[in-house]
Amino acid sequence: MDDQQLRVQLLGTGTSTGVPVIGCDCEVCTSPDPRDSRLRCSCYIQIGNVSILIDAGPDFRAQALRAHIDSVDAVLITHHHFDHVVGLDDLRPFLFRNKVAIPCYASPETATVLERMFSYIFVDSDYPGVANLDLVRVDAPFHVEGRRELSDRVQVTPIPVLHGDLQIYGYRIGNFAYLTDTSAIPESSMDLLVGVEVLVLDGLRYESHTKHLTIPEAVELARQIGARQTYLVHLAHSIHHKRVDAELPDGVNLGYDGLKFSVRL
Repeated sequence: MDDQQLRVQLLGTGTSTGVPVIGCDCEVCTSPDPRDSRLRCSCYIQIGNVSILIDAGPDFRAQALRAHIDSVDAVLITHHHFDHVVGLDDLRPFLFRNKVAIPCYASPETATVLERMFSYIFVDSDYPGVANLDLVRVDAPFHVEGRRELSDRVQVTPIPVLHGDLQIYGYRIGNFAYLTDTSAIPESSMDLLVGVEVLVLDGLRYESHTKHLTIPEAVELARQIGARQTYLVHLAHSIHHKRVDAELPDGVNLGYDGLKFSVRL
């Protein structure tokens, strides 16, 4: 590939409720700092002429407009929870000019649930104007290609992680890895993260949670993985960006909506 950089933008970094939380007047929910305002988690990656979206939650339309996203060649789905997939229907405008279906990659278990949740897209698909999405089951490294002629080809490695008692996927592309909604990483998956330079990792809050890493747990995992830079996401409204970010060790920072960075492929 001519372009050896992944250009990454965090579209959303908030927990399932988003931040501010409806009806809450806490310090973070009323903060004037834009970094304390968090849409639901999603990530946009560009490699050469290939554009990849990780998850499409309920805020995806607003995120795409804010980030001026004009192409999506593939979607990587981490798991089937509402805050990560309910925006799939908002991918329809990306098909108005390009009729080639957008592949949506997911684990076999997640794909089965999505067929039930979105039967009008993935099963019936005869409703006029339905999003033209192709659900692809994956359980090993695979390649993503652009939907235009002479597009680049990018290898993606699924990273199985635990979200409570549910196994879901994170993803690695080159030297970048994205692990949201994580409570533990199996040893076999730790092996798949060797050499990662930039890591996006779940870090919900300081208080214990059965389905998410706490900030201290995420910091310890970041130390074990050894990426030069880790960004914590899926942040709750108890996390005050300026104060908490200043307390984190070198090489670990809070992510925030709109954060952009590049990673060597």
